[in-house]
Amino acid sequence: MFTISVLFLLQVGNRIPVPGIDSGVLAAIHQTSTGGTQDIFGLLNQFTGGAFRQLAVFAMGIMPYITVSIILQLLTLVSPTLEKLSKEGEEGRKKIEQWTRYGTVAITFMQASMLLSYYKDLQGPGGTPVAYNPGLSFLLLGAMAMTGGTVLIMWMGEQISQRGVGNGISLIICANIIAGYPDSVAKVGSLVRLGAISELVVLAMVIMMIVVIAFVVLLTYGQRRVAIKRGKQVVGRRQSPTTSSYLPLRINTAGVIPVIFASSLMIFPSTLLGLVGNYLPDGPQIWLDGVLSVYWVPGAFVYVFFEFILIVLFCYFYTAITFNPQDIAENLQKQGVAIPGYQHGKKTVNYLEHILNRITLAGALMLAMVAILPQLFISATKLPPQVSDFLGGTSLIIVVGVALDTVNQIENHLRVRNYEGFRVGPSRRPRF
Repeated sequence: MFTISVLFLLQVGNRIPVPGIDSGVLAAIHQTSTGGTQDIFGLLNQFTGGAFRQLAVFAMGIMPYITVSIILQLLTLVSPTLEKLSKEGEEGRKKIEQWTRYGTVAITFMQASMLLSYYKDLQGPGGTPVAYNPGLSFLLLGAMAMTGGTVLIMWMGEQISQRGVGNGISLIICANIIAGYPDSVAKVGSLVRLGAISELVVLAMVIMMIVVIAFVVLLTYGQRRVAIKRGKQVVGRRQSPTTSSYLPLRINTAGVIPVIFASSLMIFPSTLLGLVGNYLPDGPQIWLDGVLSVYWVPGAFVYVFFEFILIVLFCYFYTAITFNPQDIAENLQKQGVAIPGYQHGKKTVNYLEHILNRITLAGALMLAMVAILPQLFISATKLPPQVSDFLGGTSLIIVVGVALDTVNQIENHLRVRNYEGFRVGPSRRPRF
């Protein structure tokens, strides 16, 4: 109930406009645009639950926080100070988290100021301005409101992780994406009625979605089971026999985090370049707009290539952070468990690293392919941009992955409370 309440407040904030905005004029402007996630700003709008196009107080969403988190994690590899903090346990983690918050405030204020400076002189149909009183006060109030909104979302995510169910940041992005699905379904239905797309295309879309969901489930639950064996143990006068078991290594240890990180980095440069371009002379501005609209949009070869590479790199990066073969080998040795044919110590570590590198490569390539497949499908079939909201590979991966992770956490909560589980088959009845 706490998680649902926070997500409800999130959708309320997505519909509260910043001070000084004429929402009617802004809606009239967006009615003439096609939108869709094939436009980079449309993808950002989808991740913010429609708040970006409405210039709501939550328009910047949680993406600045994710961007700063990525930057600090990458700097940990090259900065001795950050590396030292990361090894200091809970106190070091709190310090890095504090720096992440400060960086989020700075980046959000900068991005919000650029976004509002674009809209302050924009006019709707009939020459009606979007901003009632465009000026410095409008920029400061709007940027402060958006920055406060992002800080509030950041706090909501932390509260969900601590007091609710699931990962707060992932759930916020998932809830924003799902919030746009009813509108996307209505758009697809209207396109079918108008004859813009055929029923066969809709059927192909449904099949594509099923394929993506199936691969995400496979990546979430797929394991490489490493055989392990516990030797004989003597307890008092009794001797326990040798037992065999397995060590499960997930194909995709990182989950949907690489997709979220890659999407955040792909959005960040285009957002800045698109907004900074308004202050350039006409010649460079036209050239920059042409480059962004042709090469840096979902479905374009350059965009797809870099997104593919980033997802693979983040899979390895996040797996290296969360899974340490050295620690696993030490724990196995402490518990008196060994991998048949490999001695404790360096040989066990090398064997685990060898397996982990191979399955991470397979999982990363599959995850990246699933993320870009719907983009290639939309580009190849020349579907209208409205369809991309409904079929976006990145968004679908996030929704399915977060849903599976949340269901697993609910299962764990129920097991702790002595229930049989959340998913009950015909032969399993819940006992209360």
